[in-house]
Amino acid sequence: MNAPRLIEREVPPRTAWALEQAGVAPLLARLLAARGVREATELDDSLAQLLPPTGPNGLKGLTEAAVLLADTLQRGERLVIVADYDCDGATACAVMLRGLRLLGARPEQLGYVVPDRAVHGYGLTPTIVDLALEQQPKLLVTVDNGIASLSGVAHARAHGLKVLVTDHHLPAVVDGAVVVPEADAIVNPNQPGCSFASKSLAGVGVAFYVLMGLRAELRARGAFSEVPRLDGLLDLVALGTVADVVKLDANNRRLVAQGLRRMRAGRAQPGVMALFSAAKRDASKAQGFDLGFALGPRINAAGRLADMTLGIETLTTDDPERALTLATQLDAINRERREIESGMREMAEARLDALVEALSGALPPAVALFDADFHEGVVGIVASRIKDRVHRPTFVFARGADGQLKGSGRSIPGFHLRDALDLVSKREPELLAKFGGHAMAAGATLAVDDVNRFALALARVAEEWLSEQDLTRTLRHDGALPAEAATAETARLLDAQVWGQGFEPPVFCDRFELISQRLVGEKHLKLRLRQAGRLIDAIWFNHVDMLPERATLAYRLSLDEWQGQQRVQYVIEAVQA
Repeated sequence: MNAPRLIEREVPPRTAWALEQAGVAPLLARLLAARGVREATELDDSLAQLLPPTGPNGLKGLTEAAVLLADTLQRGERLVIVADYDCDGATACAVMLRGLRLLGARPEQLGYVVPDRAVHGYGLTPTIVDLALEQQPKLLVTVDNGIASLSGVAHARAHGLKVLVTDHHLPAVVDGAVVVPEADAIVNPNQPGCSFASKSLAGVGVAFYVLMGLRAELRARGAFSEVPRLDGLLDLVALGTVADVVKLDANNRRLVAQGLRRMRAGRAQPGVMALFSAAKRDASKAQGFDLGFALGPRINAAGRLADMTLGIETLTTDDPERALTLATQLDAINRERREIESGMREMAEARLDALVEALSGALPPAVALFDADFHEGVVGIVASRIKDRVHRPTFVFARGADGQLKGSGRSIPGFHLRDALDLVSKREPELLAKFGGHAMAAGATLAVDDVNRFALALARVAEEWLSEQDLTRTLRHDGALPAEAATAETARLLDAQVWGQGFEPPVFCDRFELISQRLVGEKHLKLRLRQAGRLIDAIWFNHVDMLPERATLAYRLSLDEWQGQQRVQYVIEAVQA
């Protein structure tokens, strides 16, 4: 992997000064201003500051959805939730099940189905509708899917079912026009005509907002002697939001902050606490990193290699012992996933090297890889790894149970992957059997013999849309860390903030003299640095190449714990000689 271009973030000085005047610590004020925070009120993470569910800029369709759900509950009718097989879908399903029970639904009124990735594919397909019909519902409620399920919604309504779609993905495009399914109600911040400010709500966030709308509707009907609280669901909302890598705008940061607070206080769901235990993480020190890299992958592993029912059951049980048993099973599946991913990543890198060799050392502006031995469950992870290595939009395909190729893609800034697939489908009308997704992640299905044709078509779009600068990996940093700020107190201050996609954790950059360097654990570079007379410990994880005697290093400030002692350590992210 080539060294990234290091670019310092711009800090609006007036904004940073205004944040300082409002009581924000100077270093933190600088970091927040560089990330688009304009005033201190944006840092208020109280529930009262959440964007309102309804009103002039509320979620389109929420009022209709609330009436539909309230009518179903009060008639004693059964509803079935149609979930997705990733962490966002699992947490959204758990939030909906738990929330509906809090709002008066009886257990016998609630059911759910979740597709098997290998058998059913994604979304509300006619096959999934048929599976849900076995539970004899009157209403289907999708979570984290459904906005592009035109045939599935039509199939459900043809069988007399009402359909509520709750989703956050982009709608389907048919013959150049955006088309939404003919559901009884749709709640999705990304549907046409929705003026809700947070377009980055995850599927679980949409589910939470639907419950807020339902509670208001039931309250107006006089259904409560005491209005139920929904904030007990925010640990699940936080987990799904971070795991789905949606942009952490101000509203999402509030949702995540509230969820992390519950985890740190030991008031999370039994399944969430059990996942912390299985991952050997301390819930009392919960950070977004734990959700994205420890808990989320364990839930996702169920959908990749087994059945997401296991993940949903973990998040919905109220029995701590059962939760720990299920979380332990998820941990074992995740270890298996890592082994499969490791082998498949090696195969994918070999395919990539062969491609580069065939092109005389050149790398195409977009990459598509397939091998008959690839596992469908981990194509997305491997696509992400290859994308990080080559800084190119990347698709990885595996053969599905139906014989077609099922691919997952990951993109880079400046290349909207779903829009690129739409253009490919227009230029090659019979190439893609199905496609959908986001700007940065998407999926596609095609015939086995068409992978090379797809690779050429995607590369052609990338060649048109991306400049040489776009194809050069960059790392945005926050300049030098002041010497007086390199303390445990600063590290704890930074750790207490909510960082993530679109609101990246601070990375500092400065020039150092290397006093010593050695490998530890065979794959990590342990460093001793000197700067202005100060000696600093540092580590570069998963990096084995030795560094020059003097180098410009990009790094994160971290607290290293060893035998009960805490000390400051720099975690290296990149180097420029």
